[in-house]
This record gives sequence, C-alpha cells and structure tokens, in this order.
Amino acid sequence: MYQRILVPVENSDYDPVILNHVRKLARHCNASIVLIHVADGWAARNAKPLQLRESEEMKQDRAYIEGIADALEKEGFQVDALLAGGDPGDEIAAAAEREKCDLIAMGTHGHRGIADLIHGSVAHTVRHISMVPVLMVRGTHTPAGSRPKI
Repeated sequence: MYQRILVPVENSDYDPVILNHVRKLARHCNASIVLIHVADGWAARNAKPLQLRESEEMKQDRAYIEGIADALEKEGFQVDALLAGGDPGDEIAAAAEREKCDLIAMGTHGHRGIADLIHGSVAHTVRHISMVPVLMVRGTHTPAGSRPKI
C-alpha cells in the first residue's frame, strides 16, 4: 500500500498523536518514514538566500527531529530526518515530491474560523498544493509536562 510516509513534526504535544498513528500504519505497510520539521523563524526562512549559519533554534530543531528518528530506528523502522526552513506548507509539499513519498501523514490542531485566519493552517496549504495523498489526524492539546511518549 504505502512505501514511504512523510511525517511533519513541530515539536509540540501534537507530535505523539501522529507518530503513534504512523507507527501502526508503517508497520502494517512495511513503509519507511521520512520525518520533516520546517523551522520558520526569520533565520530559517533566510538562511539560504543570505548564507546564514544555522541558528540556535535550528540546532534545537535538528536535535529534536534526530532524537525522534533515533527512537523510531531503535523500534525497527527505516527513518530519514529532514530539517527545512521556509514556509511550512510549501516545504512539506516539496519534500513529499523530492523524497518520493506516497503519503503525507500530519497531525492537525483543529483550528476553526478566526483561529485559522490568525494562525493559518499548514494542513490546509499542504492538502491544496500537494499531489501526494494527505492523511490528517486531529490531535488534542495536552497540558505542559504531561506530553505523551513520542
């Protein structure tokens, strides 16, 4: 069914929801997992054009995504980890094509109405510009300090 699943992570309490779902799906399909985190701070958005060094935020993002990849590899999954910079929706859609993924599996926040206008919706952008199928799993907010295991 699926051979390569792209999973955007954002270093939030929504990540464990999608990762736990993808574990089951990837195991069932014997699929590899491609993790992506899109750093979208000023330095990350301008690193390439301005030839900037990796910011402290990006270093922390890299450590986070590599930690998840290591944990998944220890569970027997084949995993690649990508750190991108720029517009999250555009970067996720581009990575799916570039990495030859046949599914994008994302956690969503479930914003509605004015919250979507204020915060935007990466999932909305991805599902409209990507030709790769998108699976959206709604997460729930977890109080600080009680984040489920990734």
